[in-house]
Amino acid sequence: MSGLILLMIAAAAAFAFWSASRAAAERAGRIGRQACRAAGVQWLDQTVHAAGLRLRRGDDGRLGFERSFRFEYSEDGVERHVGRLVLRGDTLVSFSGPVRAADTLPH
Repeated sequence: MSGLILLMIAAAAAFAFWSASRAAAERAGRIGRQACRAAGVQWLDQTVHAAGLRLRRGDDGRLGFERSFRFEYSEDGVERHVGRLVLRGDTLVSFSGPVRAADTLPH
């Protein structure tokens, strides 16, 4: 009986981890897509790729997962560039990739 309970707990924990991972990947995809759209560049492959997972303490001192993702974009349709972002929980903590072109000032 206790073996079944342990199996159920392990299955619930695995499902919770998988669900949180999918939610983070979807959020990372939205962030990458929006950054590419704002910068006027092409988001390639229409996806993000998980690049890392580690335990980190949040601002409140509690342990949580920090997930790293990468995506690719192109400014000219020929060359590929790599963007990276890091989510701690649901919070974006690091981003490198396309940026919105600065407005040019008239001379």
